[in-house]
Amino acid sequence: MIPLGLKETKEINFMEPFSDFILEHYSEESSIYMDAIADITDTRQACKTPSRDLLGVALLFRYYNLLYYVERRFFPPDRKLGVYFEWYDSLTGVPSCQRTIAFEKACILFNLGAIYTQIGARHDRSTDRGLDSAVDSFLRAAGIFRHIYDTFTNAPSMDLKPHVLDVLVSLMLSQARECLFEKLKLQSESSGLTGSSLVIISAGPQSTELAQLFRDLGGEAAQLSLEYNEMHKNIQVNDTHTYLPECWAGLVPLKAELYRALAHHYEARSIDVKVASKIGPVTSLKDSFVGNSREALCVTQCSGESNEDSASFIAIKHTHLREALASYEEAQRLQRMCRFLKNKTSLTQAIKEANYQAQEEYENFRIRASANKVDESYDLVERVVEASSKFTLTLTGPDFTSYKVEDPFKRLGPIAIFSARRHWTAPRCVRLQKGSAICHDFSACPCDTVTTRVAHEKDCRQYKEEIENFGFQVSGDSPVIIAHVEINSLADLGGIKEGDFVVEIEGMDVKWFSHQQVVHLIQSCGSVLELKVITPMDRNYLKPLSSKGSISTLSAASSSGFSSDSSSPTNTTTKPEPLMKTSTKGRFVGSVSSGFWNPFRRTPSIAKIF
Repeated sequence: MIPLGLKETKEINFMEPFSDFILEHYSEESSIYMDAIADITDTRQACKTPSRDLLGVALLFRYYNLLYYVERRFFPPDRKLGVYFEWYDSLTGVPSCQRTIAFEKACILFNLGAIYTQIGARHDRSTDRGLDSAVDSFLRAAGIFRHIYDTFTNAPSMDLKPHVLDVLVSLMLSQARECLFEKLKLQSESSGLTGSSLVIISAGPQSTELAQLFRDLGGEAAQLSLEYNEMHKNIQVNDTHTYLPECWAGLVPLKAELYRALAHHYEARSIDVKVASKIGPVTSLKDSFVGNSREALCVTQCSGESNEDSASFIAIKHTHLREALASYEEAQRLQRMCRFLKNKTSLTQAIKEANYQAQEEYENFRIRASANKVDESYDLVERVVEASSKFTLTLTGPDFTSYKVEDPFKRLGPIAIFSARRHWTAPRCVRLQKGSAICHDFSACPCDTVTTRVAHEKDCRQYKEEIENFGFQVSGDSPVIIAHVEINSLADLGGIKEGDFVVEIEGMDVKWFSHQQVVHLIQSCGSVLELKVITPMDRNYLKPLSSKGSISTLSAASSSGFSSDSSSPTNTTTKPEPLMKTSTKGRFVGSVSSGFWNPFRRTPSIAKIF
């Protein structure tokens, strides 16, 4: 099997560029996020040398998913952050350097596929369980390489080029099919027929089953030979061989010849087993040379065939064995020609054993054929084993959802709003305080009954709320948005604008708060409200607001002095009650404090309601 080597990279420290970006873009203290930045840096450092097992797979998947948040938070599309990702080509060793996070993600995926190839090549293929695991690993590797091929373009590294990835996908699929071929071979051996068995069993269902099994093995081997031949042609046409290791360029055609030999060998062996099911128990060796239902030129249903037909079937078997021996010799020659493959003892032993079995069977066949006085002139027609497979291979794409990670920079706010792609002003603090225009002394109240006293207190409180109002409405969730600001209100004079995001209330971060949570928090503040808001700087923020754009579903005279833009249970709207006019003295009872206080009267708002 052919495993891939991993790409190597240089160490990167994200601490300085990410800290500067947080301070510049998000206007927050970067020391809060030092642990998160250090964790990402350490994770990438560990990805340089991952373990070649499922733990290494989980590590690479974790870092890849973290890169999603890193890209959204720190890599704006309009400028470069100054972080350089340098990776070395796994095939040529040539370094490539890019500033895009896409290159980093593609390299991590390539190493992920390479680890799967190493896991698949290391499985014990002498058992069904080991072969199934190897097939799964190779299909996962092929799925990852196909994902890179379909997702990433203009890669600077040679091992990420489309034609190289196409070869890698074909190679992994072929190696997965090899494992299935070996599994089918194990089934034949478990049925009582080893590779060197020449015993012909009695007629019956078992004989038919084994004949079909040998034909399946021949078809699978022919399919593998076809795939490796096409892969070899593809490598030569696209000049991919100049970048691939020399041992790969030698092993691909070698495997094509080896599986061609196995296809003819198993096709020849299926003849003897088929004969047993046609003529009954074998009584002599010469009776075993009749019948091959798939390639026989003329097959009769009766037990006795003519001498001419028998001779043709013998020639068919003879041709298959000679083709097998020729392909085995070619495979051995290709191995000797490659300096990296000629010293591979396991490969040498496998070819020698298969060649020895075919040679032994051919010699026995020659002895029996000469005893039957068969003319070799029937061996002039070249035989081809038809490629067929009973297995359908499906690529297994990368499952990123199985390795979910949390956003390490969640405190910055919802990533849909607070990302590197969006821009907003620096946060500004606004302090709004209601005045006390009316002070009622219940001791002087002529009401004697408790009921009258409570009603009078309610009326006074309502009148006080009507003349003392913060003057803004909120809507939306995470973050809550200023939906409407009343002209000349406390909020208006404090510098709050329609479309502002509320990011902090009374020193509490509310970027992730829901609408109801923010409403409850403002209501609990009483007469003094401290806000921190930001103004988005998107291109369509300053578009004129239509007359139908401002909506309000709750009374402006709420207990907190602001309106909340949440839907009513009956899907109806209630217009805000008009504020009562007060004198100039009553207006300035309430105080307004803001870091960006605007003393001038604002024009009607043109903010966009989100």
